Amino acid sequence: MFTGIVSGIGVVERVEAGANLRHLRIACAYPAETIQLGASIACNGACLTVVARGATAQRSWFEVDAAAETLARTTAHDWKTGTKLNLERALKVGDELGGHIVTGHVDAVAKVAAIADFDGMRRVEVTVPQDLARFIAEKGSVALDGTSLTVNSADADFFSVLLIPHTLKTTTWGERHAGDEINLEIDLMARYAARLAGNMS
Repeated sequence: MFTGIVSGIGVVERVEAGANLRHLRIACAYPAETIQLGASIACNGACLTVVARGATAQRSWFEVDAAAETLARTTAHDWKTGTKLNLERALKVGDELGGHIVTGHVDAVAKVAAIADFDGMRRVEVTVPQDLARFIAEKGSVALDGTSLTVNSADADFFSVLLIPHTLKTTTWGERHAGDEINLEIDLMARYAARLAGNMS
């Protein structure tokens, strides 16, 4: 379980690609001794399991496997050496819930439709797959590339979010461009509300 509050930026150092599995080494700023084997780390919003970890003189690193389902539903199939990733470690009991409840189970790949910069901030319009659009509401929450964001506006199959200067500095969002694909996780509460409404109708 995560909150969508990014705690670091990782960089893909190595990719070993198989037919249905990609093994990745990701450099990070987390102290290597604090990364537990078997731990969950959200990488651009996708919950991945640490299978190895270590450190060089420059940085720590951890390794994960992205299996067929992850490759099909997320942008992990496009990650390559040098790709920067938003990282978040799993919640511990007593941690502050600063964003919203995020599972790390990406629903789909969305696309950045447009970007507008103003006053140090950035407005991003996102095109969402039509079958998920009904789960996204104005002032609701959404996780994009693992970042907890508030929906500013929503209409048909697109919505917009506003990124403040702090978010642009501490995540990969400062490097995004129109046309980029991003990982989308809809709000868990919205999903259950829709399911309940469907059962009652």
